[in-house]
Amino acid sequence: MADSLGNYLEAADDSSKLLVHARLLGRVAEIYQQIAPPHLGQASTLANFKSGIMVVHASSGAVATKLRQMTPRLVDEMLQRGIECRGLEVKVRALDARPAPRLAAQKPLSVRTSQALSALSESLPVSPLRGALEKLLARAPREE
Repeated sequence: MADSLGNYLEAADDSSKLLVHARLLGRVAEIYQQIAPPHLGQASTLANFKSGIMVVHASSGAVATKLRQMTPRLVDEMLQRGIECRGLEVKVRALDARPAPRLAAQKPLSVRTSQALSALSESLPVSPLRGALEKLLARAPREE
């Protein structure tokens, strides 16, 4: 799928700027992870690179402060690696602040439903749908 998306973006004239920016962003993100100290790289991500400014999301205020202090060194490293970087903008975006989604209580499958799904699964050729049905049947609780 990524291949077809890449082919589409390369073929479409209007999207050529998007493709160029996406490739640049990927390259800058890779270099950022290489040059940032490991503990800071794990606690931050490159969000964008616009007009020569790296936009980084930090997981906490402490990480953001340390990255801001390191701006001259990070910019120099980017320049040495061929990226025309003029500065660093750091924003605090807690990476783990989102609450975990609540899973609905799974209702057990009735005997009738379980039998119908089993029959359907057996009637299908080997496919992702059949695999999904088999996985559902293996994991779902059943009424007794």
